[in-house]
Amino acid sequence: MNDIQLHRLDLNLLVTFDALMTEGSVTKAAERLNKTPSAVSHALARLREQVGDPLMVKVGGKMQPSPHALKLIEDVRPILRSIQRAIVPPQPFDPATSTRTFRIAVPAITPLISEVFARMSTEAPGVSVEWVSLGPHLYTAVADEQVDLAMLGADTTLPEGLMERKMPPLQRYTYMRQGHPAAENWTKQAWLDWPHVMVGVSNAARQTVEDKVARDGLKRRIGANLPEFSGVAPLIARTNMLGTTVALFMVDDVRTYGLIAKRPPIDLPDITFRFFWSARVSQDPGLKWLRSMVIGAYEAVHERAAGLSLDDV
Repeated sequence: MNDIQLHRLDLNLLVTFDALMTEGSVTKAAERLNKTPSAVSHALARLREQVGDPLMVKVGGKMQPSPHALKLIEDVRPILRSIQRAIVPPQPFDPATSTRTFRIAVPAITPLISEVFARMSTEAPGVSVEWVSLGPHLYTAVADEQVDLAMLGADTTLPEGLMERKMPPLQRYTYMRQGHPAAENWTKQAWLDWPHVMVGVSNAARQTVEDKVARDGLKRRIGANLPEFSGVAPLIARTNMLGTTVALFMVDDVRTYGLIAKRPPIDLPDITFRFFWSARVSQDPGLKWLRSMVIGAYEAVHERAAGLSLDDV
């Protein structure tokens, strides 16, 4: 492919490309951009000619991105966001009147999601939050400002270009349904023998437990691997599986699903989470409000969880 002459590239083509990759449909992209489907199709054709790649192809009635398009969009989106910030004059952020959209990558912790959106509905009814998945390149996505705020375990060195706020360490508990056979004979062997639900979020949330068990020469049974914490409570409520996690994640579910909690009969390390964001835009008024709101919601849920005792749950 020949080098693209930047002076001939229409920025609107990249805006249209972003909309197409987001919506996966010419019609929906046209609605998003307030253009006709014909105009969007024409823009896609021009961009295809510029980059020498089909970019998006209709398969089974749906537009599917090419491998090159998937790589290209990772570069295009931060560029578009940087341009948008550069041409919009700085102005105070008023959550009560703002219609801004923020993107956060935080584990799907049911009580935290509820608390965040409850606060938003009061403080910022016009603001939108996209709760995105925790991808393998999350640190890069935050540094590139594709994600405004993220949370993971503080088990690795924070990469350059990011800032963080660490939260207080959390103890792990093992949750089970009421009447579970292990409840009356809660031993190390029972913890090892009954199947566990495992959630893969970060090394701090998963590997520290597995490493500890392995170092002690032990092996626990894994009955299920889930992508999000929100599925743990309903699963263990209807099976004999165990779920070892922190009270912050289960503070509402223990009563909803009638679960009980016990301290693990083996010594497991506490887990420390951290929120992190791009240092380059750390003083953006809207992002400062977002961090305050989300971290404040986390602290409120943490306080409720800290008020629970093993007898309560």
